[in-house]
Amino acid sequence: MSMNQMTIYETEDGKVRIEVLFEKENVWLTQKLMSMLFECSVDNISLHLKNIFSERELDEKSVVEEFSITASDGKQYKTRHYSLEAIIAVGYRVNTARGTQFRAWATERLKSYILKGFAIDKDRFIKGSKFDAKYFDELLEEIREIRASERMVYQKITDIYATAIDYSPHTAETEKFFATVQNKLHFAITGKTAAEIIASRVNKDKPQMGLTSWRKAPKGKILTSDISIAKNYLQKEEIKKLNHIVDMYLDYAEFQASKGRLMRMHNWAEKLDAFLKFNEQDILHDKGKISHEVAIALAEEQYESFRSAQDRTFESDFDREVKKFLTQKKNKK
Repeated sequence: MSMNQMTIYETEDGKVRIEVLFEKENVWLTQKLMSMLFECSVDNISLHLKNIFSERELDEKSVVEEFSITASDGKQYKTRHYSLEAIIAVGYRVNTARGTQFRAWATERLKSYILKGFAIDKDRFIKGSKFDAKYFDELLEEIREIRASERMVYQKITDIYATAIDYSPHTAETEKFFATVQNKLHFAITGKTAAEIIASRVNKDKPQMGLTSWRKAPKGKILTSDISIAKNYLQKEEIKKLNHIVDMYLDYAEFQASKGRLMRMHNWAEKLDAFLKFNEQDILHDKGKISHEVAIALAEEQYESFRSAQDRTFESDFDREVKKFLTQKKNKK
């Protein structure tokens, strides 16, 4: 039997959709697959099923079947699978973000049945399955646009993450990924978080205060907005390594889309760590030893002293033109 899939995802307009692949006129999932679907533990799924059967909400014999599946060792094992009725019953009991999305979808369908006597998923009826060949063609185009964009390397990673089929900006998983991705990349390259890079490299006595790049580089002034960006302190070789990891991430995204493989949020989060490990880089597991606020305060303190020296030595385009004019005038005499 081929493995069934059932995916809950939230569209950009905030509406919840469920994509189902049917097998023999029904959907059959194991407890493990249900735990992945609703993002909770297998023990939690097992407890809900036990209560569903003990409370006689469903007849166990009518919603449970054993199918042979091939395990990683190549052997076939009889495994209990649960039908769509059981999946729906569990979905109404699970207390997770995915469970909430499921109930929102199911309630909308049920309301439509009651009020109209029928329910039709208009998008599916008009366009066919969401995850058809056109979906993957458009996804591939989107990924290539992300690669070609002028957005920062960290933003490209989060843009790829946002292509996940179950992407929602409001989940704890997404908030954690967005909050840690920049630090993970910095730590992998330098062994320091963004805050630690700023705190250890900013120095009013160094050329350009320790910065290697800034918005108006190379001749323009360094501004306060420049000193709070950790990437501005990275060396050329570190930037090269950073770009290499991001390129690998984008290559993988293109490959997955070209093969028609669906990616979820947790897949993209896990894959980032996998690429860092593959490149023999350290993985950040905490928030670092220096807070962002402390690092910025230190940088601003250093900048106050640096700015005075910068103002004394800074030469604007106007200054250079005046100097050039006076030199030419002097040479003519």
